[in-house]
Amino acid sequence: MPLHRFAIRVYYEDTDMAGIVYYANYLKYIERARSDWVREVGVDQNALREGEGLVFAVRRVEADYLLPAKFDDVLEVTTATVQVTGARMVLEQQVLRDGEVLFSAQVTLVVINEAGHAARLPAIIRRMVH
Repeated sequence: MPLHRFAIRVYYEDTDMAGIVYYANYLKYIERARSDWVREVGVDQNALREGEGLVFAVRRVEADYLLPAKFDDVLEVTTATVQVTGARMVLEQQVLRDGEVLFSAQVTLVVINEAGHAARLPAIIRRMVH
């Protein structure tokens, strides 16, 4: 898969008392970028949920906060596939400002069924994201 790019601007509401992006907002930024990435590769999450009763869930996030983003910064979130197996996807996501990495995360996604139990990633989706 080619590198997916997603632009985000930092708003006042994203910042803390020091005027920098509050740490938890980076997780929101990478979530938005992942949702856009999934849509771009052709996965219809609503159809997956309604047709097969399956949804994506974050299983693990390993994150490094390297440099602060500030109010009105224009950021870019990149998403790259690291590994796809029958049961999970591992993605590398970064938040950059002018090409400089501010935040980096490795995110493990799984698929769960309506009962909340792990399920196999449908083969068609494995092919789409690999």
